[in-house]
Amino acid sequence: MKKHNFFAGPSILSDYTVKNTAEAILNFADTGLSLMEVSHRGKEFIAVSDEARNLVKELLDVPASHEVIFLGGGASLQFCMVPYNLLKKKASYLDSGTWASKAIKEAKIFGEVEVVASSKDKNYCYIPKNYTVSDDSDYFHITTNNTIFGTQLHTIPEVSIPLAADMSSDIFSRPIDVSKYDIIYAGAQKNLAPAGVAVVIIRKEALGKVDRPIPSMLNYQIHIDNDSMYNTPPVVPIFAALQTLKWYKELGGIPAMQKKNEVKAAILYDEIDRNKLFKGTAVAEDRSLMNICFVMNDDYTELESEFNSFASKAGMVGIKGHRSVGGFRASTYNALPVESVQALVEIMQAFEKSK
Repeated sequence: MKKHNFFAGPSILSDYTVKNTAEAILNFADTGLSLMEVSHRGKEFIAVSDEARNLVKELLDVPASHEVIFLGGGASLQFCMVPYNLLKKKASYLDSGTWASKAIKEAKIFGEVEVVASSKDKNYCYIPKNYTVSDDSDYFHITTNNTIFGTQLHTIPEVSIPLAADMSSDIFSRPIDVSKYDIIYAGAQKNLAPAGVAVVIIRKEALGKVDRPIPSMLNYQIHIDNDSMYNTPPVVPIFAALQTLKWYKELGGIPAMQKKNEVKAAILYDEIDRNKLFKGTAVAEDRSLMNICFVMNDDYTELESEFNSFASKAGMVGIKGHRSVGGFRASTYNALPVESVQALVEIMQAFEKSK
């Protein structure tokens, strides 16, 4: 039976990425050695790292004012590194979900944190709007997509201070204007590679402005100066990231990814809104194109476990919702084919007919 992978992360990777990475694990660049056992300072892997960083720049049209680095520790380490490197006195944060809340917690270690708005009052089912960001903040931090709650910023706020963004779950899913941001970071395990690496895009002039000493491993400038090779990098995830980036380019780049994602999301949201058994959890205007959350309608809540079992037996993998929301979550990242979304819709329709 074909499996349809809707896991929120680690999540589905393209067949192109999986196949090429598996081959390199057996024999990397015709060295006769596994990718897992080669030196990260060997010319073969340095070429991989350089090409991956250059492809990030090409696909996202990164201006010369910014640099791209790969770092271990995932996005959660960035919750600490961003304020460590950029927060002098005060930073502003938008609280739109669990990961934004965790970023806020870390930033408070380094200075004053102004939470400009929060949607926690309604279990993060919407994106806060109509807030004011202080001009005297060192930066304003946003989380562009909220994996757990299925909401997404569809309009990037216009602010007069530096902008920082966690794009872990929607980077490479749509075009972005990198020039508007001082820093963008993203864990790889959703739209790029296996878990273990984060991509960071940072404005070079944003660095060197805090007075506190920064440990070398947490200092962006150190990693920039060493081309992401200050310490041993996550070799396999970076190689896999390169394969994914090549695949994106072959398919037509990020605009092509956006078109595919809009089609997939429309198919599933239309069924959620049509089907008498289900309802979405996020307000319509803030619905995510990456993580589609839904629950049983009020009259059918007792069917939740039965539908989960029904869908699992039909090959739907990873659709159980996060405990914070319940119900179901279908993550429709770039690598998920439209056929998987159509298969899920067919299962929803079949379950409806059985009731």
